[in-house]
Amino acid sequence: MSQEDRQFKDRIYEHLGRIGKALSSPKRLELLDLLSQGPRTVEVLSQEASLNLANASKHLQILRAARLVEAEKRGLYVIYRVGGETVTQFFRALRLLAEERLADISDIAKRYLEGRQGMEAVDRQQLLKRARQGAVTVLDVRPKAEYVAGHIAGAISIPLSELPSRLKDLPRHQEIVAYCRGPYCVLAIKAVEMLRKKGFRASRLEDGVPDWRARGLPVAVGE
Repeated sequence: MSQEDRQFKDRIYEHLGRIGKALSSPKRLELLDLLSQGPRTVEVLSQEASLNLANASKHLQILRAARLVEAEKRGLYVIYRVGGETVTQFFRALRLLAEERLADISDIAKRYLEGRQGMEAVDRQQLLKRARQGAVTVLDVRPKAEYVAGHIAGAISIPLSELPSRLKDLPRHQEIVAYCRGPYCVLAIKAVEMLRKKGFRASRLEDGVPDWRARGLPVAVGE
């Protein structure tokens, strides 16, 4: 290999390494996961990821330098979003790879869900069919802004924080399937537990919108 060839390869892998470095922090992975749900301000991201503003901003700047996220100034606020659908797909592929290769992940999830009711796997195709027939209510318990950015077609939006005061809006005669941001989001878990305590038939869908979209299933945008 000539020196020119070697320099070419070194420079390519150096830039590939920028992505790896940007993703080397657990908190930056969480921020990327959150942004896969829809655009956010740094204030909202810091709250969701349990970071102070300074640290959240620092992590976001690293992600931005690697072109994984983009930022836009709107008045007094800076809105962050993923750098494109490819970034969302990459993050999902990374998650699936980790689930396949690292047994610790399934062990942690299993221990967390052990003893909780309504956490069994929901058949996606059956859910879609039953939702179209009006035989099941699909409930999105994420913040409203995430629902507007993209949601499972036919789902209704009741953020977890509003659920206690809006139980009357839910039918008691049919099953409710709640979902949130994906398999490691706890919002749907909390919602199912709350609904079951109130006498509803409720279960949890592990999928988030990126999973639903990746499988070619219908996703809607807006109210």
